[in-house]
Amino acid sequence: MEMKAVLFISMVVFGSLMQSAIAAVYKVGDTAGWTTIGNVNYKQWAGTKTFQLGDSIVFSYNKQFHNVMQVTHADYRSCNISAPITTHSTGNDTIIIKTFGHHYYLCAVPGHCQAGQKLDINVQRVSSTLAPTPSESGSSPLAYMSSPTSSPTSATVNKPTSIGKASSSTMSLIKLGLAMVVFGGIV
Repeated sequence: MEMKAVLFISMVVFGSLMQSAIAAVYKVGDTAGWTTIGNVNYKQWAGTKTFQLGDSIVFSYNKQFHNVMQVTHADYRSCNISAPITTHSTGNDTIIIKTFGHHYYLCAVPGHCQAGQKLDINVQRVSSTLAPTPSESGSSPLAYMSSPTSSPTSATVNKPTSIGKASSSTMSLIKLGLAMVVFGGIV
């Protein structure tokens, strides 16, 4: 029985690591890309996404007419290009999100930022908790699986997800399947 508990805990940890390893790839502006043509609303575009650590954002654009600068919040608001954090200019730039919080980007071509070619990516912390141990609560071994601390709102339920990103319900099913394999007839 002790070996099965160790295997179960290992599988839950593996499932959690697997969840963080599955990252989404977002093409900024979707089919329009990074541009001033077509009045793309990048604020609205970002508002329909749930960005997480490890996700990639891809800026696809004509490098003869655009570029990408990561800037501070103040520079983002004022479209100031004098002190960029980073500059990209390949026309197909992939940026992996590595930190929580806001990440600000703009096009440094004169007039483009002012015309709306700027992007605020917000990566929020998502917390999870572990339920009490079976001996504390009298619950089954499945109580160890993590679950959100708050329920989704209608605003988050209706947000589209990126292809390639596993939803939390999918990950819960994977963890349940792993637990069933480890515990066999015990579950």
